[in-house]
Amino acid sequence: MMVTICRLYDSYTDADGVILRLEAAGVLPSETSVVSNNSDAWYRAAKTASADPVQRDGATGNAIGKIEGAAVGAAIGATAATAASFMTMLAISGVGSVVGAGWLAAILGSMAVGGVTGGLLGALTNAGISEEDAQVLVEGVRRGGTLVTTRVPQADAPRVEAIMNRAAVNLWERGDVYRKSGWQSFDPTAMPYTADQVRGERSLHAR
Repeated sequence: MMVTICRLYDSYTDADGVILRLEAAGVLPSETSVVSNNSDAWYRAAKTASADPVQRDGATGNAIGKIEGAAVGAAIGATAATAASFMTMLAISGVGSVVGAGWLAAILGSMAVGGVTGGLLGALTNAGISEEDAQVLVEGVRRGGTLVTTRVPQADAPRVEAIMNRAAVNLWERGDVYRKSGWQSFDPTAMPYTADQVRGERSLHAR
């Protein structure tokens, strides 16, 4: 039986390190996915010059080209999970611009193309993440975080959770922080955070 493990990271560098450690620990790259807030356009900053004319981005989450996908994969950490995948740019209701790779990003892209509702929150709950945790996870991405999600055999879950817990956000504490500021639950109709708001949120939780 496969189980889904999901962790939120305030620092993209922390998420990158976890992806590398998962692959080193033998987790299949095809089972790991990353979704990161792109409101501050870090993805575009990571692109390198290319003669490849293929570039199809936007809310539908289409592929943006093999060379550019590999360039961003290198920025993420050059793991097989990302460098060998098309990077996907998406606009998620209530979250805003994100960039991702792997199976979860593919699900989100399919939702956008097919007009399926539910977004990231629905994708996480459908994958087995509890509604309570999913609410905080999605709000965390909205505020600038990066989500790493992997699927592993149940017997491997304790070992993989220990790897993913390093530098991960404590969801109970973070949800409490959000609620103290008036937040109740993720609102897909809310305005996405601006680049300045995302930077401010990341600074607030910087280690």
